[in-house]
Amino acid sequence: MDSWIEDLKKHFAQLHMMENEPMCKHTTFRIGGPADLYVEPTIEEVGDVICYCVENGIPLTILGNGSNVLVSDDGIRGVVISLGNQMSDIKVEGNKIFVEAGAMLAKVANEAAAHSLSGMEFAAGIPGTIGGAMIMNAGAYGGEMKDIVKSVTVVNYDGDMEVWNADELDLSYRHSRMMDEDVIVLSAVFELEPGDESEIRAKMADFRGRRQDKQPLEFPSAGSTFKRPEGYFAGKLIMDAGLAGYTVGGAQVSEKHCGFVINRGSATAADVCQLMDDVAHKVQDKFNVTLEPEVRKIGDFK
Repeated sequence: MDSWIEDLKKHFAQLHMMENEPMCKHTTFRIGGPADLYVEPTIEEVGDVICYCVENGIPLTILGNGSNVLVSDDGIRGVVISLGNQMSDIKVEGNKIFVEAGAMLAKVANEAAAHSLSGMEFAAGIPGTIGGAMIMNAGAYGGEMKDIVKSVTVVNYDGDMEVWNADELDLSYRHSRMMDEDVIVLSAVFELEPGDESEIRAKMADFRGRRQDKQPLEFPSAGSTFKRPEGYFAGKLIMDAGLAGYTVGGAQVSEKHCGFVINRGSATAADVCQLMDDVAHKVQDKFNVTLEPEVRKIGDFK
């Protein structure tokens, strides 16, 4: 056992942790080699774990649901902190919802519906956590996190916590202040509107149905692979470039929706990287449009 792992285990005896944990078990792509140490802290523990890693020079990676990431085949060195099951409390007070960062968007949307609160229907089918959604300003079907957020609580790598109000978050398309300043979202407060539960659930069902009809949900993926270029749609550019079904190893451009790269069952991170590079070059050559990845790479990519 590496000495730093032994020391960390002694320092945080109650912390839920796993050594050499395969990251393919924790990403929606179902791809990724082992993390040296995978930990699942509570919201009370996370700041102390971050400080310990920083003070001791231990590489640190923060992960939510793993729905917008591609982890290297070689895995991740150091500690992976999972903001998941141990940080997923949801509390409703009036028209406000207080949510920890590890709560799934779909679960929060369902909780809002159960309390006849409208405004979060767009999130019903997004496969991510609140923390990741706030950092990326996730959105769908005309709604975005910036439409409903009132404040977020963040922690930096010195362990300092701050509450940022909505007007301090600099939210725009797939962008936030949290991304720029490299902080970790611990929780968020959303402010919704009173509504009719049956109408809310009908809208959520409609959005989920549209997602199922148009997206390759039957295969592992990281969601939309590329950001939307201004004035274009990434999926249409890829389709018009003749790349529907294009395959590298076990990775494939989905024939159902060309904006998605899917894992046909045996894809490696190297397969996905090569495919993404090929697609981006082909679209650049054919249409002179640059595709930027929406998927975040984690680990060592040679």
